[in-house]
Amino acid sequence: MLIITAPGQGAQTPGFLAPWLELPGIAERLGTASELAGCDLIRFGTTASADEIKDTAVAQPLLVAAAIVAASALSGSALAGSALAGGDPGDVHADAAAGHSVGELAAGVIAGVLAADDAMRLVGVRGTAMAAAAAAGPTGMTAVLGGDHEAVLAAIARHGLTPANVNGAGQIVAAGTLTELAAFAADPPAGARLRPLQVAGAFHTRHMAPAVAALRDAAAGVTVTDPAMTLLSDSDGAAVTTGKEWLERIVAQVAAPVRWDLCMQTMADLGVTALIELPPAGTLTGLARRALPGVAQLAIKTPDQLDAARDLIEEHLADSDRHSHGHLPEWRLIVAPTSGTFRSPPGRGDAASTGAAVALTADLGTVVARSGERAVAAPWPAEIIEWLVEEGDPVSEGQPLVRVQPEGGPGGWVPPDRREGA
Repeated sequence: MLIITAPGQGAQTPGFLAPWLELPGIAERLGTASELAGCDLIRFGTTASADEIKDTAVAQPLLVAAAIVAASALSGSALAGSALAGGDPGDVHADAAAGHSVGELAAGVIAGVLAADDAMRLVGVRGTAMAAAAAAGPTGMTAVLGGDHEAVLAAIARHGLTPANVNGAGQIVAAGTLTELAAFAADPPAGARLRPLQVAGAFHTRHMAPAVAALRDAAAGVTVTDPAMTLLSDSDGAAVTTGKEWLERIVAQVAAPVRWDLCMQTMADLGVTALIELPPAGTLTGLARRALPGVAQLAIKTPDQLDAARDLIEEHLADSDRHSHGHLPEWRLIVAPTSGTFRSPPGRGDAASTGAAVALTADLGTVVARSGERAVAAPWPAEIIEWLVEEGDPVSEGQPLVRVQPEGGPGGWVPPDRREGA
């Protein structure tokens, strides 16, 4: 089983697009993408400096455009639905797709959920809105490398920060105000190394709320279809089965943590045997080396690796219908709405115990923070599979609290063996 992945912000390097412009048609597609996103992607991808392409409003469109045109070159034809690229999304041969942060927009195009033109319009809004939200306050991000996983999360919560990226392989990124980050640096988790990141703000946290509103407005006019292959979501690693749910998650994800660790766990659960990372590649294959031992990996950096990628696809593409959803994980995770202390709901021992059925908006507890209490409610009618926290546990924003089985499957999807007449 083969998955194609698209990296997120921070993966870009000066000049990485230059060799791709030697392929027929790529310059024209990037020219169209530049018009849609509102910035000169050819210049930024070839001659711009490292400082220029660190700008969020530049980096995000650059990454999505690069992944889309590389995927079209890999397939031997163009992608779905526009002047930027046209054709059948089934021409991109893969069993699954996933993207890290902004890479989710490219993954959505590969999976046939939205047109490439719409992806470029959305990423133009997303990058500009996130840059504006970052400029509104002194916020930042710090990578936490190593240390005990739970101890690191507890320390992040103790300082009022958010685990904005939980990448697996011992990598967590803490985000918040510069004051909170300074206090965290003075009181780091035991055995962990802290590395401040050169980014403009606290992405994937509550500080990005204005960008969520801007992206929601832009997404209102976008037409989506259901995925043509298994499509994983950054928010909890689950496979998304409807275009509507995917678009809702893409919007909310701007201010919510990226759980790439859970995406890789789902890859393992699905039986992924090979992973291809689109340019500018290297970050996601690096994480997979530790988290997915035995999985073949290829980081496509230049066009001369396309033949090797096609060989890998030929070897690992599932024999069964490559767009089948027959093995999708059916569970979902409900996560903490903020950092603080988890308090169980009254009657947790029966009404919300393991195996219990809970109704839509049912009370699952609260998170008590310095700024007040935030309710934890069931976003679907569901059955409790497993509690991941206990009464009084410190939790971080975005940390999974409980694993549930939505009624009728995730997003209303009903597994084939449960359908009438199946």
